Amino acid sequence: MSEIIILPKPIDEASFAPFGQVLNSPGESPRHDHAAEVANQRDEAAINVAVVRALPAKLPLQVSALERHPFSSQSFFPLDVGRYLIAVATADGDKPDLAGLQAFIVDGSTAINYAPGVWHHPLQTLDDPGTFALLMWEDGGPRDTDWHQVEGEVRIEIGG
Repeated sequence: MSEIIILPKPIDEASFAPFGQVLNSPGESPRHDHAAEVANQRDEAAINVAVVRALPAKLPLQVSALERHPFSSQSFFPLDVGRYLIAVATADGDKPDLAGLQAFIVDGSTAINYAPGVWHHPLQTLDDPGTFALLMWEDGGPRDTDWHQVEGEVRIEIGG
């Protein structure tokens, strides 16, 4: 595989739509119902609400592994976060489509929801460590999370 360099862009609903949903402030409305398509595709799985600590990315970020949750959506809600970095790819069979890997910079007031099966890099902040709430379904089995080890040089760079 040749070298792949990804330059992240600010997240918006349209560009993130193939991977899930962006959850923004409801604006002037007091509430925005059904803001994300949360999904559980296993009857035996239980909802897991977790609190996650994310560390700042070492840039440029070498992408060595991607994960996916084939039977559950996964939502991250910033609790105490500045900017954070996400990288996502659709599936190419049982592995990620690295040619279509995209990276986004997300501000600390915006939550994200990955659709089931979306390959993504583990969550990392850009400035300081951050704390997120996480929501997903798990049954404790090996298919809660699939991992793919990335071969070759795939990195995310943020310009000056």
